[in-house]
Parts: sequence; C-alpha cells; structure tokens
Amino acid sequence: MAALPSGLARGDRRGADTRDGERALPRAGRGGGPAVSNPPRKTAHAWLFSAPFLAVFALMYALPLLAGLAMGFTDMRSTDVRNPFAVNFVGFANFERLFQDETMRRAATNTLFFVVTTTPLTIAMGLGAAILLNSGVTRLRSFFRLGYYLPYVTSIIGVAVAWRLLLDPQAGLVNSLLRSAGVDGPAWLLDERTALPALVVMTAWRNFGFDMVVFLAALQGVPKELYEAAEVDGAGAFAAFRRITLPMLRPVLLFCGVYSAAGFMQFLEEPLVMTRGGPLDSTLSASLAIFNQFGAGDYGFGAAAATVLFTVIAAFSFAQFRWLRPGR
Repeated sequence: MAALPSGLARGDRRGADTRDGERALPRAGRGGGPAVSNPPRKTAHAWLFSAPFLAVFALMYALPLLAGLAMGFTDMRSTDVRNPFAVNFVGFANFERLFQDETMRRAATNTLFFVVTTTPLTIAMGLGAAILLNSGVTRLRSFFRLGYYLPYVTSIIGVAVAWRLLLDPQAGLVNSLLRSAGVDGPAWLLDERTALPALVVMTAWRNFGFDMVVFLAALQGVPKELYEAAEVDGAGAFAAFRRITLPMLRPVLLFCGVYSAAGFMQFLEEPLVMTRGGPLDSTLSASLAIFNQFGAGDYGFGAAAATVLFTVIAAFSFAQFRWLRPGR
C-alpha cells in the first residue's frame, strides 16, 4: 500500500491525538514565540460593555450626589431652581445651623434609638425563625418561609396603613383584644411614650423575613458533623449554638447588621404614613426631617443634613465591617 504524504500523515495524527483527548500545543506567534493575548483590546472591550452602566450611574447617582454635596454649601431655596447658579456660597453656615437646630437634634436622637433597638430585634427574630425552620419545623416549611418573607416584599405604604388601622385606639384590633381581656390599651400612635416603640415593632415584624431567609441559607451550609462531634463531647444545645452556630454565621451577621442598620437610618415611610413625625416630634426621623426641609423649600439646609446623614451611614458601616470582619 502506497505511503501517504508526510503532511497528510501528520495532520491525521494530530486529529487522532485530539480525538484521544491529548491537549494540542499552543499556536506559535510571530517570530516563533508562543501566542499571547492582547490586554489593551480586552480592556477596551470591558470598558465598552461597562459604558451603559457607568453612564446611568453617573447620571442617576454620582452627579446628584455631588450636586447635593455642593448645594449644602449654598443658600439655595425652591425659588432658585430656575437659576441655580445665582445662589450664594455660605460655607459651613448650614452645617453650623444643623447642629444647633433643636428639631434636627430630636430627629437624630429618635433615629439613633430606632436603629439601636430595631436592628438587634430584627436580627434576633430572623435568626430565631431560621433556627426553627431549619431544625424544629419539618412540615409546611415552605409555607412558613413564604409567610415570614411576604411582609418584606409587600409595599411599605400598605404595611404602614394596615398597622395604623390595627393600632387605632378605638377600632383597632390590638386594643379590641386588650379590652376583651379587661385591659385598656393606650393610644399607641398618639402617645409620645409608645409611638416610637410601636414603629420599632412594626418595622422589625416587616423586615425580619429577609434576615430569616439569609440565616436559613447559612444554617443549611453548616456541616452537621460539627454538631454531632459537639454532642459526643457532651455539649448542650446552648453551647453548640454559642460555639458552633454563631461563629459560622459571623459573616452573615455582619451582612445583616450592616444592611439593616444602614436601611433603618434612612427610615422615612413609617413615620410619614403612620404619625407624620408626631406626637410632639417623638417619631420624627432624620430622613423625615430632611424631607420636611425640602418640602419647605430650604434646599441648602436640607442638602447639608442629607450630607451629614450619608457620612454617618458610611462611617457606621465601615466601623461594623472593621469590628465584625472575619479573623478579628
């Protein structure tokens, strides 16, 4: 049988090697060296695909943020919107007024109380529900998971209106149940002693479903061998929770803590719909106070307050990351 040409034989052998699973050698580049990629071209392609997002981010986030920061150093009011560059530069006068304003100090105190109480309450409720669903509830687990999570995806306006009706001192369901038990319920949203705690309970109830879903996913990733080894060593349920569950959930605790605290610092719809900041500013939040300043047309002062709130949220989030970071 006649021998095949050498080039064809080599081509057939390369095809056979490829079919047999052997890795083909890289193609040689110019000058006999190995072929290399083109990093500048890849970088250009990356920027090209990122351009739509960067344009939207710059237009909808970065520019308004910088404009708001600059506005805080001016005396801009609603009447200056048609000619915004004719405003006067006032330096730090708005910030000095901010720290001297009694209403703003009351709003900051209410916001601090709201964050300090609602954040741990929401996390505790979410973690407790996740532990029950992970170990204690075997039937209808999906039903309970959906039921706990549903308020979180429901409109905050609808939830606030429903709770306002529930807490009505005359026809509300809460006081009706208390009266049936022989107890006179307070005017929850009309008493400055109970209005803000009522908002805390409502907000924790609405938001703990999100933390529950996150904690439940994290609990299902904890190796069961750790609990089995702890049980063999004689550790009880509380010791296993403190020595195994909490350390394994530390990154999730960090995420939920930062996410919840940053969101609660901006709480606006709850007092706006349920109490309008009353009674006697007892539920006035920082965001609602800023909203009121813009509504009154004092844009410069409102922008200064918004800048301070943004700075506080960023600093608080950074401190939480430093405190709860893995390996600390």
